[in-house]
Amino acid sequence: MVEIHVYGTLRHHTNGFRPGQACVVTQVPGPDETISSLLASAGIPADEISHLFFNAKLLASRNRMASMYGYQQASADLTNWDLDVPVADGDRIGLFGKDMVILGM
Repeated sequence: MVEIHVYGTLRHHTNGFRPGQACVVTQVPGPDETISSLLASAGIPADEISHLFFNAKLLASRNRMASMYGYQQASADLTNWDLDVPVADGDRIGLFGKDMVILGM
């Protein structure tokens, strides 16, 4: 199972959205599943995501200064939003909406 942790206004795209509670969508990945296909099946539009973490590493960000935040990175180019990254059972994805700011360390 893949966990998709959803923050900010992106939570409105999930079932069971409740203010003040954690919002985690779970998906069982298929053999050729990618982040892109998981987001599509969960109904979460990629163009509304500001920061995307994959297994606790920053994979993509719409902020050009994201590499200076101090987070471990899953990609050398954080501005690349090619989300055809394979996923497998046990992976975790964190999605922050454009209304959420992540802080540097």
